[in-house]
Amino acid sequence: MMQTLVDCDRMSFEEFIEWYPENGKRYELYRGVVREMMPTGTHEDTSGFFVADLNFEIRRCNLPLSIPRSCLLKPEMADTGFIPDVVVLDRRELVNEPLWQKASVIQNGKTVPLVIEVVSTNWSDDYAIKLAAYETMGIAEYWIVDYRALGAVRYIGKPKQPTVTVCKLIEGEYQLSLFTAGKRIESDVFPELNLMTDAIFQIA
Repeated sequence: MMQTLVDCDRMSFEEFIEWYPENGKRYELYRGVVREMMPTGTHEDTSGFFVADLNFEIRRCNLPLSIPRSCLLKPEMADTGFIPDVVVLDRRELVNEPLWQKASVIQNGKTVPLVIEVVSTNWSDDYAIKLAAYETMGIAEYWIVDYRALGAVRYIGKPKQPTVTVCKLIEGEYQLSLFTAGKRIESDVFPELNLMTDAIFQIA
């Protein structure tokens, strides 16, 4: 997902949600700097695939979960807010989110069973910055979908190949499992999910 800096002064998180324009564009805040998110068509298509597949599973299993069209996650780091490509919410926990009704902001990791980021040219954000942020928030599962094998060898191995990294929170730390071509994604949030990596990678 390409990013461009917005020409404005540094903002606090509170200033950011007050400023956020209703112009159809998506913005994130990272340490006070506003960044416009510029996804490609394939990136959006891949995100949409997950939304459709997971929504079907939610309804099939009658789970108390939902996938919002847009949602801002507020990690513990100062003046920062991320808009994930896909975020699954536990609707029962929304009553504990003071900014949800006003600005679609989620602050508690318990409200987020699963978050998905589709990797693009700013891959280091997904593998390092956001992984650490979501881990600290206490989000149970974090999937990194690297369909173009852009991540560094230390993250996806050698030879580099399209990979879905599933990070599961165990005793406060993410334990990582890598799923390459021909593998079934293993998820604790959706244990009955029958999703093969090939179905994801063929979108691109």
